[in-house]
Amino acid sequence: MTLRALLLSGWVRSVRPQKENLFLHVNDGSSLQSLQVVASSELNHRLLTFGSAVEISGSLVTSPSRKQDVELQADQIDVVGECNPIKEKHGLEYIRQFPHLRCKTNVFSSLLRIRSEATTAIQQYFKEKGFIQVHTPVLTSNDCEGAGELFQVEPAGQEKNQDEEGHQHFFSVPAYLTVSGQLHLEVTAGAFPGVYTFGPTFRAENSQSRRHLAEFYMVEAEISFTQSLEDLMKVMEDLFRSTTEHLLSQCPEDVALYHKHVITYTEAINILNSSSKKFAFKTDWGSDLQTEHEKYLVKHCGDVPLFVTDYPYALKPFYTRDNQDQPLHTAAAVDLLVPGVGEMCGGSLREERLDLLKTRLAQAGLDETYGWYLDLRRFGSVPHGGFGMGFERYLQCVLGVDNIKDVIPFPRYSHSCLL
Repeated sequence: MTLRALLLSGWVRSVRPQKENLFLHVNDGSSLQSLQVVASSELNHRLLTFGSAVEISGSLVTSPSRKQDVELQADQIDVVGECNPIKEKHGLEYIRQFPHLRCKTNVFSSLLRIRSEATTAIQQYFKEKGFIQVHTPVLTSNDCEGAGELFQVEPAGQEKNQDEEGHQHFFSVPAYLTVSGQLHLEVTAGAFPGVYTFGPTFRAENSQSRRHLAEFYMVEAEISFTQSLEDLMKVMEDLFRSTTEHLLSQCPEDVALYHKHVITYTEAINILNSSSKKFAFKTDWGSDLQTEHEKYLVKHCGDVPLFVTDYPYALKPFYTRDNQDQPLHTAAAVDLLVPGVGEMCGGSLREERLDLLKTRLAQAGLDETYGWYLDLRRFGSVPHGGFGMGFERYLQCVLGVDNIKDVIPFPRYSHSCLL
């Protein structure tokens, strides 16, 4: 039965010529499913190959086959972009060498649709919860994390030389690509109950591991009038759940379920030390958790997402709230660890007590650099906290992708900046 006339624009996924008929599968990029096209063998063309771009006009009809509900009976086939296809199937590592072509593969076109849906879900979540989206700057004079893993930015060409007023820098001060939008979010959190940002961040980590990128996307939020890690964990959990539920409903190939589990850093160290497993990195109290530790803890707790709270104060940045729980001396910080990835989210209550913050900045030699940050505590400050979620690590978790370079369109990492 003829349903309607149709003009199909897309890319050929398979070509199967027979004596009297030509069978094609054409995908328009809207989903993983391709539409079967049936045409007279007279419409076959030497340029009609896998990957070629086509425009096909004809009639959408009920299919006699049980494999699909409908098919397109073609009257005309135009090849608008020819393609010389690769003859062999290749793995993700090989395809990664061709970022300008890999979106044409089924697995990567699927990934791009999933990224788009996840982005929509994240923005919908924050909008429904009353958060204000803030476009934090990509260029900044601050090192939010204090780890020194910064990309410094200077203009190319003559402009980078000293100007007429004697300034050595384009902005009069050193400028860097942002490692986090947190400090700028804290500025705006002084006027709104909840703010968030979602954009690219940069880390000059000289690593080519499966977990690290030099450029990645981060979801960060700051919540005013909050005084407990439980409040932060509730938002982190809700964001994870609502985004995953959206993907499960919109993208059937995604599989992920959420179950809550919470342990303290001290409990985590005890679990690691009581294990018979030999770790490459030490597990003394006060040492940071490494990827191998995080993955073991997740597996030990049943391969479900796991919150680890109350890290040693010395491990955390200057803005993290002091629990003042000597002799341990921990910070009000929390990480969300997930199967196959390790850390996906990190958050903390922010230190709102001016005297403690001044002392911490002075100890770190940052009191002059962050004088403006102290002002935030002097003018109408409230107890607040926030967190950041690595978008690519979230996608790794829900899709089961082993290498982070395969969940971002154009991966940037040490010694690789293709395109």
